[in-house]
Amino acid sequence: MEGNISISATESNEFVPESTVLTALRMTHLVVLGVTFVLGILGNALVIWVAGFRMARTVTTLCYLNLALADFSFTCTLPFLMVSTVMNEKWPFGWFLCKLINTVVDINLFGSVFLIAFIALDRCICVLHPVWAQNHRTVSLARKVIIVPWILALVLTSQILIFMTTVSDEGGNTYCTFNFAAWGDTPTERLKVAISMLTARGIIRFVIGFTMPMSIVVICYGLIAAKIRKQGTIDTSRPLRVLTAVVASFFICWFPFQLVALLSTVWLREMLLQGKYQILDVLIYPTSALAFFNSCLNPMLYVFVGRDFRKRLIHSLPASLEKALSEDSAPTSHTTTKPALPSTEAELQAM
Repeated sequence: MEGNISISATESNEFVPESTVLTALRMTHLVVLGVTFVLGILGNALVIWVAGFRMARTVTTLCYLNLALADFSFTCTLPFLMVSTVMNEKWPFGWFLCKLINTVVDINLFGSVFLIAFIALDRCICVLHPVWAQNHRTVSLARKVIIVPWILALVLTSQILIFMTTVSDEGGNTYCTFNFAAWGDTPTERLKVAISMLTARGIIRFVIGFTMPMSIVVICYGLIAAKIRKQGTIDTSRPLRVLTAVVASFFICWFPFQLVALLSTVWLREMLLQGKYQILDVLIYPTSALAFFNSCLNPMLYVFVGRDFRKRLIHSLPASLEKALSEDSAPTSHTTTKPALPSTEAELQAM
């Protein structure tokens, strides 16, 4: 979690009164996390149930299932983060949960971003190369390829496994934070190691964990939109609305958080040594709440954006989710692209 980028728990025991603005932001943060927890647990659990148990296993349902599992796992950690926020970032849950909770948070937050990019690539292939997709886009292949986003997320989380732990100050308060005490003989050496490690972590996470997936999503959806407009044989308004909603929600929720995290990384030395740019520590609350809220948005997008809203309300929620996530099982043809088109249309209309 980017809020743990500070290592001040080991350096400062001075009590600073909390401002009214910070208190208001903290309370808003808690409210948003509470709403995200309730909606995320219910919505993603429903997607897991429908995609995992009520539907035939396809590439599309496999993608949605993994994304829902990532979001569901993340939302399960929110009560721990909320308790820590209420206690002014103190950590009462011990060393093991400190490392486990933050590992689960990072793996699933970044895993969900990479899965969105994976889904965008999959849909782009379906539209641009429908015959190849009909012949080679199998569930067994998807099961192998979909491991890549999870491995990449685990790699980006490696610093938490190594450096994240509980640290106690002179007042007996325990915090869950990065600790570089074993990586230098003097405070100056430890500070250099901390700045180097956290700077590398922040830049890599911004580039690989946000910019690259976002670029993939935008490029893929741009290619899909261009193909839809050029083809002109299917209804273009609905797929384009869905594509716009997915990209917009992803960008709006994540960009402020990633920008604040990047600025905190770039100005880390000034923040630690000179006490500058402390506003970034305050902005972590609203931006992280917005980013976390994205974990409960996906089920709502699956249900309400892909079809007419009133028609969705007529049917039961599981039935509408099943329809939203379904693939057409049109027969495969090796000689012509025409039989592949209904499958492509179904993929787009389900978005």
